[in-house]
Amino acid sequence: MGWERIIFYWSEIERNGPDDWNWFHAPNERINDEIARGREVVGLIAHTPKWATDGIEGAGVPRGLYLPIHDPSNYWAQYIRYLITVYGDRVHHWIIWNEPDIPLDTFGAQWQGSNADYYQLVKVAYLVAHEVQPDVVIHLGGLTYWHNSNYLNEFLTAASTDPTAAANGYYFDVVSAHIYFKPETTMIIAGSLQDTLHKFGLEKPIWINETNAPPYDDPAQLWDKPVFKVTQDDQASYLLQEFALALSMSVERIGVYKWVDEPAPDPGFEPYGLLRHDRSTRPAFEAFKVITTHYAETEEAVRYERPEMWTVILNRGAKTTRVFWARGTSPTVAVVPALAGSAVRVDQTGTARDVYPVLGYYVLWLDAASCTNGSECLMGGHPVLLVEEASADFNRPETLRPRLDTDLTPKKRVALGAVGLFVLAAGITGASIIRRRQARKVDR
Repeated sequence: MGWERIIFYWSEIERNGPDDWNWFHAPNERINDEIARGREVVGLIAHTPKWATDGIEGAGVPRGLYLPIHDPSNYWAQYIRYLITVYGDRVHHWIIWNEPDIPLDTFGAQWQGSNADYYQLVKVAYLVAHEVQPDVVIHLGGLTYWHNSNYLNEFLTAASTDPTAAANGYYFDVVSAHIYFKPETTMIIAGSLQDTLHKFGLEKPIWINETNAPPYDDPAQLWDKPVFKVTQDDQASYLLQEFALALSMSVERIGVYKWVDEPAPDPGFEPYGLLRHDRSTRPAFEAFKVITTHYAETEEAVRYERPEMWTVILNRGAKTTRVFWARGTSPTVAVVPALAGSAVRVDQTGTARDVYPVLGYYVLWLDAASCTNGSECLMGGHPVLLVEEASADFNRPETLRPRLDTDLTPKKRVALGAVGLFVLAAGITGASIIRRRQARKVDR
């Protein structure tokens, strides 16, 4: 793990006013410990305190937001200045608010202001933070996308009315997204965000700050009314597929929400953690270890889509990891070219074994997705990884594409079974003829 997001709730850090600083909310000891263990801390700033807004506590527009950034009555500017002064030597990435695209009349809404208000919130944070720490990186709040797929366009359109915006990169450095349950939507979401940035002449990295598919079937934390029926096994598959597809879309960083169920979820509610509250592991924990082991140091990624399966190829310098999974309700057989004389085959549990190509090819069996006819396939089946000590040549895509893949539907299985019986019978007959001929030769 390379990074962790920590939330700096404004309403908790300055509970009763700008002079009331609560050190216990984001203690230096915790942040120092994360950094000492090799994890970069990324701060999320959100939640307006009641004293600082005329709107809804938590979601309201900060009072004085449009005043000059050195005016003491611009409470947001003064909070950002204090925050960066205290933590800026250790925290260099700051996310401004969370999910501002959820409409106010919708469950989970966290921002009461307009697009112009949110732009001003980001701009003030950017200007103040750069005064204190010139190399600071400012992120837009994580977008849910489905609540308003046009939000980034609306935000940039509002920002465009500011004559200083374009010359200053619209006062932000990174676009953030939250993606859940359906890994294939990653191409839709990341693609839309990239297209919108290009429309305004911008090249900005995209981070997926939250992703997961919480399970409903964990006996230790049953989810009574699941949005989607995802099993613990599915959750593990989801992570491997989501990270692979996100890397193929040039997403810069990806974070799972969340590491551990802390505090413990209320009975009947969804469990997000890779670790349960008691620190026992869900299957997704092992899948995450597979990711941090075999996706690490990816320099470039490409994907190949077929109706039956996905292939994602991760160029890791001297190593190549290929990730395969079936998309539908039937298992799939794939024949893929070898890049080296052997490979390590890894499944989502982390079980690894050496495999060797036959005539330059590996033959892979891919399990069907855990969906049935008439129900939606949220994600594909169990991914299979091939890890080889060889570099992938992305300039020669023909050397990387699967040569053959077919989903084994019931009809195909019957047909293949008949063919198999025919081949077997032909083989037995041929062997008998050969034996008879050999016997005649011996008799002669």
